[in-house]
Amino acid sequence: QVQLVESGGGLVQAGGSLRLSCAASGRTFRNYYVGWFLQAPGKEREFVTRISGSGGITDYADSVKGRFTISRDNAKNTIALQMNSLQPEDTAVYYCSARKRGTVRYDYWGQGTQVTVSS
Repeated sequence: QVQLVESGGGLVQAGGSLRLSCAASGRTFRNYYVGWFLQAPGKEREFVTRISGSGGITDYADSVKGRFTISRDNAKNTIALQMNSLQPEDTAVYYCSARKRGTVRYDYWGQGTQVTVSS
């Protein structure tokens, strides 16, 4: 079992930056891929980025490439999402999620953190 708690959301002007954090429980956290997803009002949840258990593999949605960076610290059981050059269309609730290595479905989700970018 993994429990995830996000933090770091807030209100920022266009062009600004935010750093989201996800704190995870569990002794075998390094065995889990972690992803960030977003859900904008009235839209379905969509993939943003993911990172492998060791941190050596990352993947990004085209819309955030070059602006967002995912990282993890397995010693501290934390995942970070650095978001730069934010735009109003990045406004959404951001969720941290985890799936165990060897599986395809993200089974563990945080409660989400709101990011609002004003123009």
